[in-house]
Amino acid sequence: MNGAAQTPGRRPPTVGCLPGRRPLTAACLTVLLMATALGCSGDSPAPGPAPDGMVWIPGGRFEMGSDSGRPDERPVHSVTVNGFWMGETEVTNAEFEAFVEATGYVTVAERPLDPAAFPGVDPALLQPGSLMFASPNHAVSLHDHFQWWEWSPGTSWRNPSGGDSSYENRLSHPVVHISWDDAVAYAEWAGGRLPTEAEWEFAARGGLKGTRFVWSDRPPEGKEANIWQGQFPVVNTGEDGFLETSPVGTYAPNPFGLHDMAGNVWEWVSDWYRPDYYAESPARNPAGPPDSFDPAEPGTPKRVLRGGSFLCHDTYCESYRPSARMMNAPDTGTNHQGFRLVKDPD
Repeated sequence: MNGAAQTPGRRPPTVGCLPGRRPLTAACLTVLLMATALGCSGDSPAPGPAPDGMVWIPGGRFEMGSDSGRPDERPVHSVTVNGFWMGETEVTNAEFEAFVEATGYVTVAERPLDPAAFPGVDPALLQPGSLMFASPNHAVSLHDHFQWWEWSPGTSWRNPSGGDSSYENRLSHPVVHISWDDAVAYAEWAGGRLPTEAEWEFAARGGLKGTRFVWSDRPPEGKEANIWQGQFPVVNTGEDGFLETSPVGTYAPNPFGLHDMAGNVWEWVSDWYRPDYYAESPARNPAGPPDSFDPAEPGTPKRVLRGGSFLCHDTYCESYRPSARMMNAPDTGTNHQGFRLVKDPD
C-alpha cells in the first residue's frame, strides 16, 4: 500500500486516512485536514503495526453526552480514555461466517427458546427466531414501537431479511440479528473485545468538539449515513440507495478513519445500561455501571448500543447522533443490530 513496508496480513501504523491505509480520496483528504486542524492525528502515536482492518484511536479527553439530547445523555461530563485500536467498520457477514465455520458457533437467534422462561406457552411455539422491523401500512403513533416490530420465526444472521433471504449476497454488509452474547463470543475468538460506551463515543466524535453529528452540526442530507428517509415508520423513500443495511465503508469515514459511526446498524458496547450513570461516571476510562436498570422494563437487564441504524429518523429518535444511547436485553438481536471490535495495544 503506497509502497510502505508492512508485516504480512497487517497494516502499517495509521490514524484514519493517513497514507499507508489506502490512496487518498477527496473524502479522505477532507477528513485528514479536519483531523490535523483538530490535533487528533498525532496526540498519541500508534504503538505499532495496525491489526488488520483497524485504525489507532489516540485516546484523550472529551465531553461525553449532550445537553440537547434525551435525558439519559445528561449530564455532559468530561471523560478521558486511553488509546486503543478500533475496527474501521462493523463486523461483516463474511467475517462472521468465518467465525461460525471455524467454531461451529450457533447464535442465540438459531437456538430454541427456553420453555422455563415462557411458562404456559405451548413449547411448539417456542421456535428459534429474531425480531424484525415491519413497516405499518398506515400512519401510527410514534409512542408505541411495538407497532413496527414483530417476532420472525426462523430468522437469524443467515437470512437477515427473514424468509428466503440470504447473507451470501450481502457478505460486505454488517452482520445482524446478533445478540450481545453472540458479539462477545465473536470478540473472544477474534482476540478483541467490545468497546466501552466511552471509547465508542470518543471514537465516533473523531476529535470534533461538541458537534451534534459525527460530521458537523449540519443535519444529514442523504449522503452522510445510511438512515431513514421519508415518513417513519411507514414510507422509506430510500433516497440514500438503501432500505436496509448498506455495505460497510459505503459512506465517508470520520476524522479517525471510522466508517458507519452514524447509521447502518446499532453497535453493541460492553456497558450495562442505566439512565442515571452519567451523574456518577468515573472521569477516566469508565467501564459502565455494575448492573442495569431500565425504568421502562425494570425486570430486564440491558446492555447499551450506540450509533443508530438505517431505521433512525429525525422525527422519531435521531439516534445517529454520537451521544445517543439505546439499550436491549443481551440475549436479543434484531435486523438493525450489529457490532464492531476494539483491541488494546500490546
